[in-house]
Amino acid sequence: MSKIFEQLLKKRHFNKDFLTPKYENGIDPFSLYDMQTAVARIKTAIKSQEKILIYGDYDVDGVTSSTALEEALIASGIKKDNIIIMLPDRFADGYGMSPKLIERAKKHHITLVITVDCGSRNHAIIDELNELKIDTIITDHHETDDTMPNALAIINPHRKDQPTTSLQNLAGVGVVFKLAEALAKEGLIKNGQEKWLLDLVLLGTICDSMLLTGENRRLGFYGIKVLEKTRRPGLIELMTRAGVKHLNSESIGFQIGPRLNAAGRLDTAEISLNLIRSASQIEAAPIAEKLEQLNKKRKTEQNLAIREIEKRGIDDNPVIIETGKWHEGILGIVAGHLVEKYHKPAFVLTETPNDIFKGSGRSFGDLNLANALNYAFDTIISGGGHAAAAGVKVKRENLYSFREQINDYYRSLNLTNQTDYLKHHADLTLEDFSEINLSLLDELKQLEPYGPGNEEPIFRLKNIQITGMTRMGADANHLRLDLRDKNGKYLKLVAFFAPEKWLNLDPTDPTITIEPLIKLTENDFNGVKSVEARICDIIIL
Repeated sequence: MSKIFEQLLKKRHFNKDFLTPKYENGIDPFSLYDMQTAVARIKTAIKSQEKILIYGDYDVDGVTSSTALEEALIASGIKKDNIIIMLPDRFADGYGMSPKLIERAKKHHITLVITVDCGSRNHAIIDELNELKIDTIITDHHETDDTMPNALAIINPHRKDQPTTSLQNLAGVGVVFKLAEALAKEGLIKNGQEKWLLDLVLLGTICDSMLLTGENRRLGFYGIKVLEKTRRPGLIELMTRAGVKHLNSESIGFQIGPRLNAAGRLDTAEISLNLIRSASQIEAAPIAEKLEQLNKKRKTEQNLAIREIEKRGIDDNPVIIETGKWHEGILGIVAGHLVEKYHKPAFVLTETPNDIFKGSGRSFGDLNLANALNYAFDTIISGGGHAAAAGVKVKRENLYSFREQINDYYRSLNLTNQTDYLKHHADLTLEDFSEINLSLLDELKQLEPYGPGNEEPIFRLKNIQITGMTRMGADANHLRLDLRDKNGKYLKLVAFFAPEKWLNLDPTDPTITIEPLIKLTENDFNGVKSVEARICDIIIL
């Protein structure tokens, strides 16, 4: 083991169990409340071959959850023809259980509804299902109200009466997997067969930005292995079109995930659902191409919105609130971009019919968006969400008051040093490049998949000399730095779309000292592998 890797493990308090978690050491699925009730009800459905409706969500977590549950039910003995999957429309239905579910359930003679990634706050819809003698099992991972719906079973690690464990960090698809594990423990699924769902679990967990520690570390560790061997033609086709060369958290988060999410953002999530469920390459190919085109359209739409906002300029308020006529599906992405560029929380709203503006917010640090919307409740039609992400609807006539109250709330908190939350923080400081080699990269791969709670390692380079500096690309907006350490070892650093202050550095200026923050990557050029680094930040002393 290299000294760098040993120091990194010590810094993060990672042990052998983290590096190679044992599959059999997972948390007992029956520790989740109502799991026994849910399994018993599914046993009854299997015996009678009841019609089951799976109700999901329109993002990657919802699509993977729906597919994983369908496969778990089929493996348990439910005939595929007796299962219907229903996903909401982002624009017509919004998040949660749509009233359309009632008509769909009656039309297909459904006797059991199982939700995935939603349902914990849909009291009224579940009451209607109860009146129709249709049972409901909720599987979800969102916060619950003090009073829960009157469902037959509610499997949600965020129930107020659920003991705190790392199960609270599960994505919706992670909760579904615990149900699959319970079905396997009861002998309904062949022992070990549930492991083949872990590629879906990995996708949903990473794309929902869940903590990758505890139970999610176990699921992610084996999820990578299953995804590498995936037998799903749809995922294989999608990864081919996306140009995925290495399966890791980066390729999932920036290549696979955005394409699967593009369907729910711009069209219907059923496109992504059909891709994942496709049975052959012939069936999957046109669907994967459709997602590729939707993703390109998504990029175009978001870039148009970003350019329009940047052309106007950002005001001096602590919270950015921008309005325009943009596609609803890209508002959250644009808000996230504004947070990243301007280091301020942001709401981005688009005009919809009847003079109503619908939007998404993104935050960081100590500003809780859900609390901010509660403060501004008299200026909005509806709104809610989490600390870092929320949705809102505002009447045109109340936009000014909404902007004022949100910013008044921020100021009332007297927050300081908030931009520290957005800064890159180094795990280790290095002055010697001798151990920066392919062997170190192989060691670092043991930490994959990366994500919240297990971020990709960052190293700060100190006492180094710049031996070369080059602007790259057609627009000369990429940067290459060639460095040498005190022992004469060299390392190449690259920054794509580098900020002007980096591009304008003068490496010959004796009055400045730079200490780059980097992530290590593998460069494969014409079959020759080498180590290079991506610049996260440059500290100028």
